Amino acid sequence: MKRILVVEDEVAIREFVVINLKRAGYDTVEAGTGEDAIRIFESDPNGFQIALLDIALPGIDGLRVCKELRNHSGTMGIIMLTARTQEMDKVTGLMLGADDYITKPFSPSELVARVDSLYRRVEMLTNQGGKEKPTEEITLGEFTLNLRRRVLLKRGKKIELTQVEFQIIEYFFTRPDTALDRTDILSRVWGDSYVGEEKIVDVNIRRLRMKIEDEPSAPKRLVTVWGMGYKWATE
Repeated sequence: MKRILVVEDEVAIREFVVINLKRAGYDTVEAGTGEDAIRIFESDPNGFQIALLDIALPGIDGLRVCKELRNHSGTMGIIMLTARTQEMDKVTGLMLGADDYITKPFSPSELVARVDSLYRRVEMLTNQGGKEKPTEEITLGEFTLNLRRRVLLKRGKKIELTQVEFQIIEYFFTRPDTALDRTDILSRVWGDSYVGEEKIVDVNIRRLRMKIEDEPSAPKRLVTVWGMGYKWATE
């Protein structure tokens, strides 16, 4: 069942979201506060594929809820609902593990398209449609990516990745030393129908560098190709 936790304190917006998601075939569970969201999630931590979180919640805000959910699940999809003035909060949410954000006001079609896109990625990473990858492992220097178990190791130590981060790393590992522009990465990971901004790629690269690089401020593996995008450097 396609089940979503909808966390929004404004009743009118929450009802708008729930009605449109139900029309699109999703089962929704509602929460009006961050405290309620965490309580609902903890009562059924494996029961949701996606969480839709408003940032400006009373009490425990959406950023903290995002962090709590991500600490307990690397595969659950998380979308933040933000206002146009919450630019830094968007970046912070992505750095805390959110997969995407939707800026208010938004249309029903945008809402459903973004949720559908994320849901497909979550499902693919959960069961891969019953298909095995032709190559089980890719080793590049001190890193090993296991495609079947969906695990990244650095010097034998596991690095915790979200489902979006894994897809980005997988894309780089299958194209080492190849410059990939932001549009390519966005299309591969978020889908051709994604209507958000390319900067979501940059934020996820920053987050990945913090996890994989010895010195994130001077990356040696996930390097910038100026004027284009990024590449995975093997040397």
